[in-house]
Amino acid sequence: MKWVVLMTVLFIVAIATVFIFLSFFIVDQTQYAIVLRFGEIRRVISEPGLYVRTPFVDSIVRLSKRYYIYDIPVEKIITLDKKTMLVDTYAIWRISDPKKFIESVRTVNLALSRIDDVVYSGLRNTLAKLEFDDIVTGERQYLTDITEFSKKNLAEFGIEVRDVRIKHTDLPAENQQAVFERMKSERQSIAALIRAEGQKEAQKIRSEADKKAAIMRAEALSEAEKIKGSGEASATRIYAEAFSKDYEFYKLLRTLDSYRSIIPNSVVIVGKDLTILQQMK
Repeated sequence: MKWVVLMTVLFIVAIATVFIFLSFFIVDQTQYAIVLRFGEIRRVISEPGLYVRTPFVDSIVRLSKRYYIYDIPVEKIITLDKKTMLVDTYAIWRISDPKKFIESVRTVNLALSRIDDVVYSGLRNTLAKLEFDDIVTGERQYLTDITEFSKKNLAEFGIEVRDVRIKHTDLPAENQQAVFERMKSERQSIAALIRAEGQKEAQKIRSEADKKAAIMRAEALSEAEKIKGSGEASATRIYAEAFSKDYEFYKLLRTLDSYRSIIPNSVVIVGKDLTILQQMK
């Protein structure tokens, strides 16, 4: 009899322990806790701490408060100039309203599917208004429009989109060669135009340099002629002054200069009747 009573007491204690254990739950500071009773939301807990529930009746769904990074699958987009391009994007998001989140999408996987649809719609609607070159080489201001579109359309699901970014863009394999050839042709045309402009500018510079050089040569020759004329005038004046001072000496000096020019390093036999040699008497 005592063993029956003891076993009963132990069973009651065990049941009570389990009941008490299941009545309490802890909420971490990085989590939301949603208390469900038969599938209906009874409470949404966002503050950390120890809480009580009804065992075997209430269930707890935990959702993270942290930001998620969702790498969205590559999508095909058609641009304003009818180019098809592949766009690889990602979104940074978090659960902002756990009640709306549970009521609308319930799980993170379903939320990702919804984010995928909305971001793709934003990409398609925004990039369809832009040309291919503006998307690839522009400042990507259009990303702000895509982010705002995603925020607006996902808020009703309790989802806050922080940012939408493009990792890279590419062309479908069947279009790459044609686009590359067109880009190559355009770059070659630009290069030819730049070379032509460079040659034109070089010719202009050379012409200006030749003109300046001709002017400088003419001015130098004119100045040289002036100096030469001035020198010859000065020499004539000096010769005249010297001749007037001592005629015989000047005559002798000029005759000796003539000898030096006519018979340099030579022996010459001449007659006495040559006037130029009269000074040899």
